[in-house]
Amino acid sequence: MLNLMTSDACPAYETAIRQAYGQEVATTADGRPSRKMIPEKVPPPGFSYATVEKRREKGRVVEILTRVVFGTMAAVQAALAQSTASRSINTSFLERQNATDRHRNARKVRRTDTFSKDWRVHEAMTDFTIYSANFCWPVRTLEGRGDDGHWRRRTPAMAAGLADHVWTMREWITMPGVQRR
Repeated sequence: MLNLMTSDACPAYETAIRQAYGQEVATTADGRPSRKMIPEKVPPPGFSYATVEKRREKGRVVEILTRVVFGTMAAVQAALAQSTASRSINTSFLERQNATDRHRNARKVRRTDTFSKDWRVHEAMTDFTIYSANFCWPVRTLEGRGDDGHWRRRTPAMAAGLADHVWTMREWITMPGVQRR
């Protein structure tokens, strides 16, 4: 279960997270359940979301502010204590993903003439770059020693237990999305 998510302080993320992960609850003004009210989405129990905001003066970062949007600070600290990747609220993983996406997807490179005319094609290219980066591109910081003692290259998908080897692009593209039995 996803118990902690962090991002920058973009206000659109709160709505998107609530839509993607939220559970529908119908309540009246006094908080009692009602079937007649329009349901709203609330974060699932045990889920925490925190943001990082950089305050700048004259183009320089002078302060970094963190805020818990969903959940409690105690729940965020507990999730960070269990994390093997980080002990603080940060956006490093999100920023790494964004940089990888911009590097591999010409439609997202900054200050360029490349752009997408069709939103569906843009989404498809985004999916292609994200999934191929996770399955086909080993990451140096994820390397680990194998059973034989040699260093083993690993992709993010391998680290997450979704793959057992580095996929070739041909293998990844030709793999059917649905396995038939």
